[in-house]
Amino acid sequence: MEINTKTYQTPKGSVEGVQTKWAGFNILLVTGSKGFLACPAIDVDACQRYGVAAAIVESTPDNPIGTLERFPNRKVTKANEKAKALGIRQGMQVEDAFALIA
Repeated sequence: MEINTKTYQTPKGSVEGVQTKWAGFNILLVTGSKGFLACPAIDVDACQRYGVAAAIVESTPDNPIGTLERFPNRKVTKANEKAKALGIRQGMQVEDAFALIA
């Protein structure tokens, strides 16, 4: 297992990316003080029940996020109600959503 991190700067502050990497599988997420964006391995509906703003970033087995460098170039595919309250919407560029969770 390997763990990588990356800091992204936004107009509203920084957010932190974390990648946990196993052979053939990754979990990626970017966290801010108001919530997080994650790969589809995370259940954003469960996060809503805990009162956490969370959204899913596009990723498939044929076109995975793969790395933290690719993360900002994706789109949001799902947002829970807490994330929507921050302004995060399906189809939004992930890089734009970073500022909303900072």
